[in-house]
Formats: sequence, C-alpha cells, structure tokens
Amino acid sequence: MAGRMKLDLAAVRGRHPQHFGGLARDQRSMIVVALAAFALLLVGMAQLGFFRGTFLSGLGRLGEIAGLMLPPHPGNWAHVRVFVLSLLETVAIAFLGTLSAAVLAVPLALLAAKNVTANRIVHFLSRRSLDTIRSVDILVWALIWINVVGLGPFAGALAIMTSDIGSFGKLFSEAIEATDRKPVEGIVSTGGGRILGVRFGILPEVFPVLASQVLYYFESNTRSATIIGIVGAGGIGLYLAEAIRTLELQQASFIILMILVAVAAIDFVSSQLRFAMIGPRPGAAT
Repeated sequence: MAGRMKLDLAAVRGRHPQHFGGLARDQRSMIVVALAAFALLLVGMAQLGFFRGTFLSGLGRLGEIAGLMLPPHPGNWAHVRVFVLSLLETVAIAFLGTLSAAVLAVPLALLAAKNVTANRIVHFLSRRSLDTIRSVDILVWALIWINVVGLGPFAGALAIMTSDIGSFGKLFSEAIEATDRKPVEGIVSTGGGRILGVRFGILPEVFPVLASQVLYYFESNTRSATIIGIVGAGGIGLYLAEAIRTLELQQASFIILMILVAVAAIDFVSSQLRFAMIGPRPGAAT
C-alpha cells in the first residue's frame, strides 16, 4: 500500500512538476510586491500619526463623546416634525438626483460602449467626458451648483445628478459591452437597423442590471444628500451640522438614528425590488 502511494505521488510529481518545486519566479515577484506594499502601508500610517500617542488618547475621547450622545433625544419634541420633514427632503433630493442621472446616463453609456459606437473618436470623447465628470467629488458639485442656482434642495439634486452621471455612464457602458451579441446580430440579419438592435437586443438584457445599480445608488445617495446638506444644499444635513457645532450631542445622535432608519428602510425596499426584477438565484429554494 505504501509503495503504491509512493508510485502515485511520483506520477503526480511527473505530471505537475511546477507544484512540487521551489517558488517560481512569478511567485517570488508577488511576494516581494506584497511585502513592499505592506512596508509602504506601515510608513504611510506612521507619517499620518497612527502610531503616536494622540491616536490612542483620541480613542478614549471618542468613547466619552459616544457616552454623551446617549440616549438619543431631539432636545425639544417640537423639533421632531422639523427633522422628519427635512429627512423626507433629503430622501427626495437623493431620489430625484439619482433618477435624473440614470435617465441622462443611458444615451451617454451607449455612446461610450464599444459594441454600440463604432466611431473611435466618439467613443474616446464619451469615455473621457464621463471620467471628467466622475473625477469631481459630489461635495464640490454641490458648492458649484449652490453658486449657480442658490441654496436649497434644488442645488442638492443637481449635485447628485451631475456626480452620478459619470458613475452611471461608466457602469452602464460596461454592462452594455458585456451583453451577448447574438440577439443584435439576429435582429440586424432579419432587416432591423442598429437602433432596433440596441432597443430590442441590448436594453432588455441589461435593464435588470442597470435597475439594480440605480437602486443601490439611491440608497448611497441618501447618505450623500445628508453630507451636501451641511454646505446648504437642503435636507437634514444642516440640522446635523448645527447640532454637532453647538455640542447638542444627544440631538445629533437622534438625527443620525433617523438617517439610519431611513437608509435601512430604503435598503429593504430596494432589495425587494431587485428580487422582483432579477428573481431568485438559480438553484435557490423556493
């Protein structure tokens, strides 16, 4: 029995010698790169002050602040109505900004997809335009739109819309490029044009993926709408910033709790909608 095992091991060594020898050149290179990256991480953390005593003392201070934030309380129950309306405004900003960006990003994504746009110049300009829009942070877009249209939720919705156009354009174009070409080829071979091929061959296939991405961004943009509200773009962010600035920490924790509940509710609804559009995973129990 032992001799047979040795024989089998020898046969395996003969078929796969690369797995029984020393480290290959590529493996050694990967180890060196990993060690260099880890060393760079440690140097960067040291430069940013992670290993100083201030970081550890700051953790203790963080615990004190967390204790002062409990229990959450609005300070005055008359403020609850104001906070609820502001939170609804925040959700509306996120919804309108996300939906507007999705509608505008679809034609841009078609121009940026290689399997739809054959012209290299149009494809290149579309890609670089989306990169330019995406490179500017949403907070910067909020400051720009506040100077254009003034303070308020309209500027916040425009900021989210502008920022998401770049992200949606990239994600949508990649999803379109990953589609199967056979439906489009079948439509074109039967006399249909390229537009009909895109309409009936590509969009129905990618729609569930695009919708899932839009729903996720709606959830994420609810948090982003809170941040841009701090700079005057509407929503509950301004009240949160004011509570923190005046050290009304229990009121701040109450507002944060409201935001968490809203995001959790949106996540639950989004999950149900994604399940309804995409359906259960193959092989999942029904």
